[in-house]
Amino acid sequence: MQRTSSRPHVVIVGAGFGGLSAAKDLAGAPVDVTIIDRHNYHLFQPLLYQVATASLSPGEIAQPIRSILRAQANARVLLDEVSGVDTARKTVRTTGGQSVPYDYLVISTGARHSYFGKDHWEAFAPGIKTIDDATRVRAKILLAFERAEGESNKAKRDALLTFVVVGGGPTGVEMAGAIAELARRSIVADFRSITPHCSRIFLVEAGPRLLPTFPEALSAETKRALESMGVEVRVGASVTDITADGVMIGPAATPAKTVIWAAGVRASAAGEWLKASCDRAGRVIVSSDFSVPGHGDVFVIGDTAAFNDVSGQMLPGVAPAAKQAGPYVARVIAARATRAPAPSPFRYADYGNLATIGHSKAVADFGWARLTGFAAWAMWSLAHVYFLIGFRNRFVVAASWGWSYLTYQRGVRLITGSPAMPAKQPMSEAA
Repeated sequence: MQRTSSRPHVVIVGAGFGGLSAAKDLAGAPVDVTIIDRHNYHLFQPLLYQVATASLSPGEIAQPIRSILRAQANARVLLDEVSGVDTARKTVRTTGGQSVPYDYLVISTGARHSYFGKDHWEAFAPGIKTIDDATRVRAKILLAFERAEGESNKAKRDALLTFVVVGGGPTGVEMAGAIAELARRSIVADFRSITPHCSRIFLVEAGPRLLPTFPEALSAETKRALESMGVEVRVGASVTDITADGVMIGPAATPAKTVIWAAGVRASAAGEWLKASCDRAGRVIVSSDFSVPGHGDVFVIGDTAAFNDVSGQMLPGVAPAAKQAGPYVARVIAARATRAPAPSPFRYADYGNLATIGHSKAVADFGWARLTGFAAWAMWSLAHVYFLIGFRNRFVVAASWGWSYLTYQRGVRLITGSPAMPAKQPMSEAA
């Protein structure tokens, strides 16, 4: 890629919460910005589980990057996948064969699933990090009901109607609650042989409690609420094996055709690109301004970064942290470009933790106040609608949630990307 300007060139890899907020905050800076992403859209990941459980469609939680940055004259978008970084030549390599030069580089490439050394489990227990992941999981869940409707073998039918979610963090809790509502309230009226009590939903957590980053009282309330919805919660229980036929929870086998992974993540390959020091999760250990030690012009933010703030606290791998880190790095770069004083040290503003459980059920921890039930659910709904990009998305999601709240119906029950019927057998030729 040829340089067409003498102004500093800022390359941002990843259009997630951190990368996009950094790009937008550089709108008034005397720099040129190129944002590289392998997708042409910004994804609101916290609501991916609602795509996977047929509440929302992909277009309601995603927005084209080009439309977001349409009015930003100093920004351009490159649809490509980064394959490496040459810090000596200050270039970014892509799988499309481009070599993109930079003066400042911001890496915000997020995280991948971690199966703790059991990567072969991924074939049987998919996680949800992308729209493709979510639509595949949605097809898997809906196909289980469709095939159970016509299955006469009780053991096979029970396995089809057994759903196991591995991991008791916010994603696992939200997924288990959503599947329980789908199985018990939303779609059973459409079937003739499936009743609300045919399905079993397991939530398995190896630790001693759900939502370990929340206060214990809220963890206990979450467990109670899920169990009231019919979810069988197993805490202090480890998954020891996953196959096409089910899971081993400790020494016990649980036949299940649908297993969903929400137990762990690992950082992207940024540490390998930069040959930088990383923590055990593969996150790049960064300095107080998010720069990589030894490479002051390279910054790493979001789930890819291991960052300790001025109080010594590790920055959590959540969307609000990335949304705050992006503008901070933009201010650092703008200050360098204009030879202005560097901004004061970064300090994370923790506005609280929220997790939804189901219909009118959620928990919220603001430090100074803790909410449960409808009040927490309303706060969770308002916060997520507010942070969605685009007025249309906010309106459509709010309307969808309002309709689901009143009727329990799920409006996006489409099976796509996976065959609903077995392959046809070739017909024999007539004699």
